[in-house]
Amino acid sequence: MVRYDALYMAALAYSSTSGATQQDETKNRHVFGQQLDRIAPELNEQASAGPAHSIASDEVADVINQQPDLKLVVISNRVAPFDPSKPQTGGLAAALEPVVQRSGAVWVGSSENRGDGTEVPLPLVETGAGFVARLDLPAADHAGYYRGFSNSTLWPALHSLPDRMSVSEDDYENDYQSYQRTNSYIAGAVFDVRDRDLFWVHDYHLLPLGARLHELGIDRPTGFFLHTPWPAPDMVDSVPNHRELVKATLKYDLIGFQTNQDLNNFSAYLRTHFGLETENGVVTTERGQTRLKKFPIGIDPKQFADYLAADLSAAEQEKVSSLLQNFEGSKFAIGVDRLDYTKGIDKRVEGLNQLLRTEPHSIPLLQIAPFSRADVEQYQNYKEEVESAINRVNAEHGTDRWSPIHYKNDSFSQAALARLYRAAHVGVVTPLRDGMNLVAKEYVAAQDPKDPGVLVLSKFAGAAEDFNENEALLVDPNNPEEIAAAISKAIRMPLEERVTRWRSMMDKIESYTIHDWSADYIRELDKSRVTVPADQFHRLGLGWTNEAQMPLYQNYATALTAFNQVDPADTALKEAAYADVESSFEALAAPLMRTQDRLWVLPTPDSIA
Repeated sequence: MVRYDALYMAALAYSSTSGATQQDETKNRHVFGQQLDRIAPELNEQASAGPAHSIASDEVADVINQQPDLKLVVISNRVAPFDPSKPQTGGLAAALEPVVQRSGAVWVGSSENRGDGTEVPLPLVETGAGFVARLDLPAADHAGYYRGFSNSTLWPALHSLPDRMSVSEDDYENDYQSYQRTNSYIAGAVFDVRDRDLFWVHDYHLLPLGARLHELGIDRPTGFFLHTPWPAPDMVDSVPNHRELVKATLKYDLIGFQTNQDLNNFSAYLRTHFGLETENGVVTTERGQTRLKKFPIGIDPKQFADYLAADLSAAEQEKVSSLLQNFEGSKFAIGVDRLDYTKGIDKRVEGLNQLLRTEPHSIPLLQIAPFSRADVEQYQNYKEEVESAINRVNAEHGTDRWSPIHYKNDSFSQAALARLYRAAHVGVVTPLRDGMNLVAKEYVAAQDPKDPGVLVLSKFAGAAEDFNENEALLVDPNNPEEIAAAISKAIRMPLEERVTRWRSMMDKIESYTIHDWSADYIRELDKSRVTVPADQFHRLGLGWTNEAQMPLYQNYATALTAFNQVDPADTALKEAAYADVESSFEALAAPLMRTQDRLWVLPTPDSIA
């Protein structure tokens, strides 16, 4: 009882630092250290005696692995339509819609309307088992937040396209302030659901949102997932407020990336600009520890198979049938992208042009490219560039009976796209840069197992880290010659090779679906909340310890298990095993002592009596 009293006083002394001044916090750290000094001798006595080490590590693991029903809040700029007959608004919407409908989560995003900035109750609308809240973002800041900073500064920078950053210095500062104010507005709206368990924030529009949530006193685990790439440090330097933005991003407990390269680039930035090292996927700052991890987005292959069998509306069936009549009896390639300069559609068109010069009438292309961000000048200009390139190719290679490129700005439902993917002999997915690109996986999932098509894939898409060169035909999307050569190879690929490549990609798609992605992320984020009781972790003892904040905990648990398995009669081996326990504990405890304010949560008196 004496030892637990001391532990309680240590935890109590340090817990009072919340909201304290720096001087008070320094004083409390001193008191905390004194309490540890009082505890240490008794702990050492128990350690030498042995019984304290008979803790069942399996019991600790059971506590850590408990996964109660979670009340999740998802926050993003955009919300899915939640209507299977309507086109998805992008990869993020396609990824999160099933999560919300099946999990009971709340999804907060922007509406089509603009407001006056007045805070109103969160407008929750029931959707399946979950809820959706569409916010009328402040009209005064929306242009600067969305068209300005998010899409004219961050978007091109994250895709390593500095030439596309076109905002003047004066406009930039106004846009940046609008971006920050909009994030603050969203945080204020989300405060209505502050008692929920986890907050999962998505994409570059909301980099500082986690910091804003913490400023409002929301101290639940917050995670961020980046759907775009994260570029090399020198590219991030092109964003004037990059240090402030990244520092705010480190307020999240967990940051997820699509690929290892994105994660490594982020770690390199932290090392270059802040002198912070990432160890075992964890970076320690003055506020605590942030975990960095790769979570590659997948799709739901079963649902995509259902799309192939689903009935289309009469109007959409007519639209699909009309398109396919253009290719009746012949092979064709398909590209499906938002009309965005990161998608490399202009380079793809030039690649087809070069192919047709050497192999006339070899294969036509169906390019579906719904116009996006129509109010952004860069996108208006790119639309004109793409359409001019298509017109030139059709003029050079087309005839009265044959057109090389069929270009559609229309949007299609997933069920309609599934049919078009299935009919296409080549899927051309050649973005200049992309976080993942779910179209690549959807194309593969839609194929006929007995006669599959071939995927031509940009080596700079996140999907290229999932699909290797023995599966997809990987190309440099900036090189039209490579694109032409890959399409030519795809046209001539023997059936046996096509089946082998397709089967390997499909196995990967089926082994890690969109549901695995979301479950893995939520499980990892929940580790910031799941704790180990003090009475099952005597050596640390201070209240309830967040296991996720201890990256070296597993080393300690392994050493402890090995110690427990040694026969007590074998004194020499027992001492050696105990030395391993001691060293692994010291390695575990060192980073904890630097971040106690994030790691120790005061238990109730009853739990330590």
